[in-house]
Amino acid sequence: MIYDFIVVGHGLAGAILAETLRSRGKNVLVIDEPKENSASRVAAGLLNPVAGKRFAKSWLVDTFIPAADAFYDALEARYGQQLFFHKPIYKIFSSIEEQNTWMAKSAGGNWDAYISATYTQSINQPGIDDPFGGIMIEKGGFLHVYAMLDLLTEDLLKRHLMLPERFEISELQLTESGVKYKSIEAKHLVFCEGYQIVNNPYFAWLPLQPTKGEVLEVQTEQNFSPECIYNKAVYVVPEGGGRFIIGATYDWRNPDEEITEQGKEELAERFRQITTQEFTVTGHWAGIRPAVRDRRPLAGTHPNYKQLSVFNGMGSKGVLMAPYLSQHFADALAGETELLPEVHISRYFSLYYNYIKHQTP
Repeated sequence: MIYDFIVVGHGLAGAILAETLRSRGKNVLVIDEPKENSASRVAAGLLNPVAGKRFAKSWLVDTFIPAADAFYDALEARYGQQLFFHKPIYKIFSSIEEQNTWMAKSAGGNWDAYISATYTQSINQPGIDDPFGGIMIEKGGFLHVYAMLDLLTEDLLKRHLMLPERFEISELQLTESGVKYKSIEAKHLVFCEGYQIVNNPYFAWLPLQPTKGEVLEVQTEQNFSPECIYNKAVYVVPEGGGRFIIGATYDWRNPDEEITEQGKEELAERFRQITTQEFTVTGHWAGIRPAVRDRRPLAGTHPNYKQLSVFNGMGSKGVLMAPYLSQHFADALAGETELLPEVHISRYFSLYYNYIKHQTP
C-alpha cells in the first residue's frame, strides 16, 4: 500500500494533524519514538485567550477557540473520557502599575467575550495572595495532553498505523511520486518533530529556537482546590484534591531535558507569590519547546521538494492553535486554500536560499 501521508512526530501538533488527515479519509502512517518527557507530555496543556503583560488577545483567538472546542469535544465523545477542562483564568496583578496598564487597555476595546470581571483589590479567596486584584479571563482551560496522546497512540497501534521508532532521516528517499522510507512508500511526508527539526537537513534553516521549560507538580497541605487557573508570572493549574501543575520556566541557553534545582526553586518561589498555602513538590519535569523567532507557527511545503512539508513551531500555544491550523493546513495540502502568510514558511525562504548557498557541494 502507498500511504497518502507519513507524519513524523506524534506530539501535540503531529497527533492533531494525523487525526485531522485521517478524518478526511486519508491513509496516514505515523512514525514516532516513544518519549515520556517530550514537551507535549510534560506541558500543563493551557489554553489562554488573553496573554502577556500587555494584555493582548491571543492571535486569531476568535477563530482558534471554536475549532479547539469542536476538536476536543469530538475526541471526548469518541473515547468517553474528559480531556479538556474549561476553567476561567484569574490573572493576578503584580503591581499597581500593571493594574493601571490593564485599566487603560480595557478602556479602548470590547473585552466582554473574554473578561468577566476586573478586581482592583483582593477577591479575598482563601489561600490566594492578590493585594492588587486582577482580571478573570473566560474561555480558558487546560488539556490533559498526555491522556489525549495515549488514546490516539493506542488507536494508531491497534490499526497498525504507527511505527513506534526513531525516524532515521538517512533512510528517506525522495521519488518522483512522493517518498520512500525503508520499504514504505507515501505520496507526501510531513515533519512534526518539534525542536528536533533543527537537526533535519531539509528544514534546519527555519529559525526555530529550542527552549527548555520546567514544570512542577505540587500538593497543598489543606486540600486547596479552587475552580480557576491562576496566572502571575507562572500558571497554576488545578488538578483536584489540592494538586497543582505549575509552569513553566523559559531557558533557551541550556536546551536540554534535565531538571534543575534552579528551575525548581524559581517555580516554587513564584507559587509562593500566588498562594499562602503550604505545599510539597511531588513531581518535576523538563521538556523542550519549539519556539519561533516571530512567535508564529511554521507550516508549508519545502521550496524545492514538493513531497515534503513541515507543521511545527507552536511553542506553548499548541492546545489553542493546532486544531484550527491542522484543518487549514490539510486544506492547503489538498490545494483548496492558500496558507495564512503568518504561518507559511515562505516568510523565511530567504534563509533557505542563504542556507543552501553555504552548504558544502
